[in-house]
Amino acid sequence: MEATRNKVVTFHYTLKDKETGEVLDSSQEFGQPLTVLFGAENIIPGLESRMEGMKIGEKRTIEVPAAEAYGEKNPELIQKVPKDYFQGIELQKGMPLQAQTPDGQIINMTVVDFDDETVTVDMNHPLAGKDLVFDVEVVDIRDATLEEIKHGHVHGEGGVQH
Repeated sequence: MEATRNKVVTFHYTLKDKETGEVLDSSQEFGQPLTVLFGAENIIPGLESRMEGMKIGEKRTIEVPAAEAYGEKNPELIQKVPKDYFQGIELQKGMPLQAQTPDGQIINMTVVDFDDETVTVDMNHPLAGKDLVFDVEVVDIRDATLEEIKHGHVHGEGGVQH
């Protein structure tokens, strides 16, 4: 059986920054293998397209350019905000923060810089603009159930949940 649309694929991965070689995440180090419904956009498109056709037990090193991962950095998502919005927070460069819009949407951001008046925040995904390398090993593949296909994600098994 191969990793194709409407298959439930379970795989181990180690994610690295292509430029620095730094390990950013690893299912072997930090948890269980990832289980996803293939073809349902539950993983970045560049990884899914390059995993297509893999079989159980197959290992592959996959390079994914930024445009097919988390996108290029959008300069419009780097903004200066009045420091008053951050009262009671001891700011540090590189600090991750969350804000909530009036309609309840959560916005993740990182502190880029700050002074007495303003805080510069970056609302791009932390991996935006980075070319990535995945070391992948497929450990299981099965047919998805009709319910999983209808819902667009795996049920049970620690897969991607919505």
